[in-house]
Amino acid sequence: MAINDLFNQPLKVINTGLASFKTNLEKVGAEVVQVSWKPPVDVDKNSSRIIDANQSKIDKANQEALNIILNGKPVLVGLDIALNVIPGMKKNLILHSGPPITWERMCGPTRGAIMGALIYEGMAANPEEAEKLASSGKIEYAPCHEHASVGPMAGIISSSMPVFIIKNETYGNIAYCTLNEGLGKVLRYGAFGPEVIEKLKWMETIMYPILKAAVAKLGRVDLKNIIAQALHMGDEVHNRNRAGTSLLYRILAPAIVETSEIKEDTIKVLNFINGNDHFFLNLSMPASKACLDAARNIPFSSVAVVMARNGTDFGVQLAGTGNQWFTGAALVPDALFFPGYTKDDANPDIGDSAITETGGLGGFAIASAPAIVQFVGGTAKDAVQYTLDMYEITAGENNVYQIPYLNFRGTPTGIDVRKVIEKNITPFIDTGVAHKNPGVGQVGAGVLSAPMEPFKKAYEGLAKQFE
Repeated sequence: MAINDLFNQPLKVINTGLASFKTNLEKVGAEVVQVSWKPPVDVDKNSSRIIDANQSKIDKANQEALNIILNGKPVLVGLDIALNVIPGMKKNLILHSGPPITWERMCGPTRGAIMGALIYEGMAANPEEAEKLASSGKIEYAPCHEHASVGPMAGIISSSMPVFIIKNETYGNIAYCTLNEGLGKVLRYGAFGPEVIEKLKWMETIMYPILKAAVAKLGRVDLKNIIAQALHMGDEVHNRNRAGTSLLYRILAPAIVETSEIKEDTIKVLNFINGNDHFFLNLSMPASKACLDAARNIPFSSVAVVMARNGTDFGVQLAGTGNQWFTGAALVPDALFFPGYTKDDANPDIGDSAITETGGLGGFAIASAPAIVQFVGGTAKDAVQYTLDMYEITAGENNVYQIPYLNFRGTPTGIDVRKVIEKNITPFIDTGVAHKNPGVGQVGAGVLSAPMEPFKKAYEGLAKQFE
């Protein structure tokens, strides 16, 4: 084409720069295609050299880790009190979500939930006593993840709390989680008022024995099967659990009716589960952990087995780096806030529930639950794109968890820290939002992309395994 003819043609642009360039060109009527590309993350050059030199060894380790994750079979096998079953649990120990943290650095929701737990345990009579005890040094704190457990939001587990017991039937390891309280003003969002403690006591004294008897009657509940079905019914089993809870209810209800002796209590328990769409979250989380924990301690694997947040720090653990935490500052989610609240009220991202994303669910499966992105004004197309982006940073695809809209393609599974760095794409997470001050509770729900800093540190930490 002659140069004069070229300049007489309508302008067609391929933009590899800032997306704002595309917007400006579209405003003047130009046809523009945006190239989805980012430069790799700037990491330590020696670490990059080491990783590059050992790609085949890492690939082999990652395939082993992925096979273990995909072959996991999580089932609910019972309920018990935390002190009886959680490894290392004791009366003055409180477990929390995310990586390790001291009282001095804890965020408002975590502090509020700890205060509530101390009142619930009878170790303090009021919030003032609870706060004094919590900061005295007499109470010990540890991550749920370091005790085979997970907890949503603040993630608090104290010794008297009932917990679900989930077994990975393929590999024999166990994971634990508390029972879900519902939404709003609840302990896991940092609330500690009398109504919060009253509900927790009801859950311990009435609901827990009834559920324990029902599960004992059933013998086992196949959680992997429920999750697979829920994905086909509009859940991603992190921020939307309506289908998962409904499927679980159908399994539990007949056993509850058969084993529970007090009609009034039976009705209350069934109504509580029926009215709590998030009840299944506290099973999808330990189900994911049980599958991921089995893939720990595979030398040289760059696959993440934990993503967790304590409201201050965002932490990552890899299959190939043992129990080492790699952390960075937690970010505030983009969210739809309850009336009267704004982003200024929000605490940074918090909770162990990102274990679902780590296992290929939640934000990684959001194409199955596109309504969630409406929290932040998104569209169904946005939800699909978020899931497609996650295929770019994972080691493989799930062989059971499938997304109908993507022609039943398996969910992206096995976050590969190498690809996170190479593609400059971090995991996409959907989440609830807690008020930054203790005692308030939930103020919204939304989404965010994980911070890059923990993955950069994890990449460099993996490189040290070869030295």
